[in-house]
Amino acid sequence: MSAGGGNKAIVAALGANLGIAVTKFVAWLLTGSSSMLAEAIHSVADSGNQALLLLGGKRAQRKATAEHPFGYGRERYIYAFIVSIVLFSVGGLFALYEAYHKLHEREGIHSWHWVPVVVLGVAIGLESYSFRTAIVESNHVRGKTSWVNFVRRAKAPELPVVLLEDAGALLGLIFALFGVVLTLITGDGLWDAVGTGAIGLLLVAIAIILAIETKSLLLGEGANPEDVTKIEQAILAGPGVERIIHMKTLHLGPEELLVAVKVAVPSTENATEVAQHINETEVRIREALPIARVIYIEPDIYSPQAAAASTADVGTQPTTA
Repeated sequence: MSAGGGNKAIVAALGANLGIAVTKFVAWLLTGSSSMLAEAIHSVADSGNQALLLLGGKRAQRKATAEHPFGYGRERYIYAFIVSIVLFSVGGLFALYEAYHKLHEREGIHSWHWVPVVVLGVAIGLESYSFRTAIVESNHVRGKTSWVNFVRRAKAPELPVVLLEDAGALLGLIFALFGVVLTLITGDGLWDAVGTGAIGLLLVAIAIILAIETKSLLLGEGANPEDVTKIEQAILAGPGVERIIHMKTLHLGPEELLVAVKVAVPSTENATEVAQHINETEVRIREALPIARVIYIEPDIYSPQAAAASTADVGTQPTTA
């Protein structure tokens, strides 16, 4: 997943949310609708989240240092996790508090009746554009993967985060429109409170999903099965490697993969031949999977006993040729 596609979706979402936030605050000041206030805070939270994603992407590009020899690629995961916290606290919990407050007041919308409906209609249009941009950019890298698996398995956090935020924003706007329209029809602020509460529950649910997925990335995820297959085929495609004894992969960042593998080499080879074949194997791995940038290959002489002892230490099963 390229950073460029993710950045395009983030910038589109940021521009839309900034404009929407201003209009929602104006509508809230004119009407006093709690749904409009909850949606305004939601848009502010989303704008801050998109700024955080852009900042995380920028900081992740720093070069490796002696203190951080594998670079800063996983910093993008940290900022995505912060986004889930902001969405939960600033967006979700505030909306739930506002809904609780509105339930006790039950005030209707007494002036500027048309303002919230117009604002919500415009906001739905802008959010739809932002959501469409995120879908288009995601389709460039999603392939035939389902949307659920794309969100769960994507190693770059930006597009899944923007997709979930935009989907939540559209649903939230529909909830707000539902609450405002019924409040205008009935004159009862209960519906405004119901719409606000629905927005809060939606944001909390999305924040929890984001937190779970980004936590997994922070802990460290290996390559997906398709990439593992490419690596295995590349290792076994040349001479000098009899089999893979065991292999571990780890994403150092969305576009940087660490590969550590122990391979069985012929017992008849000398040190020079082994070194040459290891170098050739590294080249094949990088050609098959360019994101495999950090590669460690350990040669060994295969025996069932040695393989069992080796895999017991790393918690994997031996891979046969």
